[in-house]
Formats: sequence, structure tokens, C-alpha cells
Amino acid sequence: MMMLNVKGIGMTSMRTRERMVGRLKEQGVNNHKILDAMRNTPRHLFVDEALASRAYEDTALPIGYNQTISQPYIVAKMTELLLASGPLAKVLEIGTGCGYQTAVLSQVVDYVYTVERIQPLQKKAKNLVWSLKHKNISYLHSDGGWGWPDHAPYDGILVTAAPPEIPEMLLRQLAVGGVMVIPIGHAGGQELQRVTRNASGFEVEILESVNFVPFLSGRE
Repeated sequence: MMMLNVKGIGMTSMRTRERMVGRLKEQGVNNHKILDAMRNTPRHLFVDEALASRAYEDTALPIGYNQTISQPYIVAKMTELLLASGPLAKVLEIGTGCGYQTAVLSQVVDYVYTVERIQPLQKKAKNLVWSLKHKNISYLHSDGGWGWPDHAPYDGILVTAAPPEIPEMLLRQLAVGGVMVIPIGHAGGQELQRVTRNASGFEVEILESVNFVPFLSGRE
């Protein structure tokens, strides 16, 4: 059993976390459930110990395997965009990464299905998130472009890496009335999009410029 310093000290303390939440409010995040999830999730445990003191800065940090943990604002904002139309029962996350976004999502939706192509990264994330007692999550090691058809359709899909265009398989797995939040584009020219599926097709909103790792195919 992992012994975790969930409360943190100094630059990882609850006071530092409260400052992060204050910044998120200033940046326009106002969903209280999401702010509570950000406050309650110990981001310092999701990064290397050497970077723990920077965990609550509004910056992306490396997590190994050429991947990053997204800045707190992006995690909160993407989650808020996903939930803008109301509560969600079943959400597909593409890109488990270190598990931070997964842990936040699991506190604001009924159930999370998360897919990651890098197996050791997902295994580490699963162990940490489980030890934090977030158990409404299923994990799959697979190519994210395939989604997770077994449990489709999903009320929400959140993608944490940027493909040049929206993968067709993910569109097919979105329920009618469902919402996908996804970064699209190449390095230096990405935009965050929200895709809503309605009875006649898909409505796409372009939201803001972002900078994500590229969406890669295959498994490692």
C-alpha cells in the first residue's frame, strides 16, 4: 500500500492549492464541483518529486515518455466545457497520462473510461488514482484513435493530445446530445474545439489556442 502525503507541506500545502483555485476563478472557471475537485486532487503526487514544489503553478510539467501533465487551468477549463450542458454519466478520456485529469473527472462525472497507449505510464497512473480511492474508473491500454467501442456511446469524450483532425472512431462513439472536448492541429497552431452531436450531425465550436503533445497512434 502506497503511503501518500496527500495534504502536502510548504509549496504543496493546502494553502498553495487554495491559491491555485483562486487563480482558476480569476481565469473564469466557476463550476464549484470542478473547483472542489481541483482543490481536493493532490497534483504534487502526479509529478516527479523533484518537481513537486512547482505542482500548483499554472504550467504544464514533464511526466516522462515525452508526455506532460497539463496546466491546472487547461484541466479545469476542459472539464468545465465538457460539463457545460449538465451532469454526465459516462465519459471517455483519451490519454490517461499521469492520471491527474482522470482523477479530476472521476469526481465530477458518474464513470470514466480512460485509454492510454503507453502502458507503464497508465499502470503508474492507475495505482496512484486507485490509492486516492477514485474507483469509478476503467482503464484500457490501447491506441487512443480507436476509442473504447465496447462501452460506447459516451455522454462525453475528453481528449488530452492533439490530432490534426478529429478521429472518425471517436465521433462514432459520441452519444446523440454528447459533447467532445479536443485539441486539434499541429505544434504551434492548435485550437481547442468542442464538438456536440445532435440528431442531424455534429456542431463544432472553436474555443481558444492551446499547446498539447501530438496525438500518436500505436501502443507502447
